[in-house]
Parts: sequence; structure tokens; C-alpha cells
Amino acid sequence: MPEFRVVGLDPDFVDYESGYQLQLETHRDVASGKRPNTVLLLEHSPVYTAGKRTEEHELPDDGSDFVETNRGGKITWHGPGQLIGYPIMRLPQPIDVVAYVRWLEEVLISVIAEFGVKGVRVPGRTGVWVETALGTQKIAAIGIRISEKVTMHGFALNCSNSLSAFEHIVACGISDATNTTLSVITGKLITPEMAANLVMEKMGEIPNARG
Repeated sequence: MPEFRVVGLDPDFVDYESGYQLQLETHRDVASGKRPNTVLLLEHSPVYTAGKRTEEHELPDDGSDFVETNRGGKITWHGPGQLIGYPIMRLPQPIDVVAYVRWLEEVLISVIAEFGVKGVRVPGRTGVWVETALGTQKIAAIGIRISEKVTMHGFALNCSNSLSAFEHIVACGISDATNTTLSVITGKLITPEMAANLVMEKMGEIPNARG
């Protein structure tokens, strides 16, 4: 089971640059063997982050600033009410990126099931989705990077966050689907802290791609 570091949950938010520097420090320690596999759990201050495949027409249409990142995927939003998980893990050889992403999805599907929400996968698209009256909506995004056989970046699970920021971008490059949150679906307040406790539990239960 990995080590967990809860470094910023409500009412403490972590700005994106500080979170990235913490990822880099943790990644160096894991890659060098100084630290075991570690999962950082936090909430970010509001920020748009653009993955390496982001196209110009997907960027904020209201002129908002965004941070270019070295993760895979496209543009998304992070902010209060959303649980961010950065698993910094050494993967077994040979590295199977798809298997690692599927494991993250399975962890999150298991987590939201505890709140009575059924998560599904959508062929050809990463992340976790739910079927609602509005169609198939995204509830968790995944974007990763692997360097020195160790993972970086990770997932964003919509718990109680506002959805308005998603209206100004083509989130994850997907124009034919919208986002939702656990709180919207259940009609109850579900906080990142509540979800974080379950992430820590489920990551220790579900067979995975860790070395």
C-alpha cells in the first residue's frame, strides 16, 4: 500500500505551482528509492491546466489564464471542491500505461460506488463517467506522465465543486459531453475529504500496477 500525504484539503487550498513542485520533490525521492510510492491528496486553488495535446480552440473563451503542463491529455479545470490525487509510483516492468490508467479508473469507480453512484468507462475516452438524465457525464478526469519509470500527475474527482468554469473550455477536448459532481448526483454534500478517505482505503484493496 502506498504512503499517503494529505497536503491540502478544505479549507486549505494548494496553488498549482506549489503542488507541482511538491510532485517533483516526491518524484525524485521515489525514483531514487528514498521514499516509497506516495499519493498526494489535495485541493487546488482555481486554475486551468493544459495538457500536451491541448488545441487552441479548446482554451478558455473568456481570456482566463491557464498553465501549460507536461502531463498527457488536454485542458481541464481544478479548484475547490474537487479532489486531486497525484500518485507518485514506480511501475513494474514492462511498463503498461493503459493498465495503470485502468487501475486509477477502477479505484475511482469503487470510491464513488460507496456514495451510491455507478461509474462507467466510455470506450476511447479516459476517466470515469456516469449516466444521468443529461446523458453520459464525466465525473473524474485522468491525466498522467511517466518519467524514470515513475508516475506523475493523476486524477481529479468532482465532489462539490462548481461546474461553471468548465463552460469556458472544451474540457479534456470533449465537446459532446458535460461534467457533473458527486454532490449534484446524490443531492447531498460530498466533500473532497470524504472522498479522500475512501481513496486511501480503495488503493490498498484493489489489485494494481504498482511495483
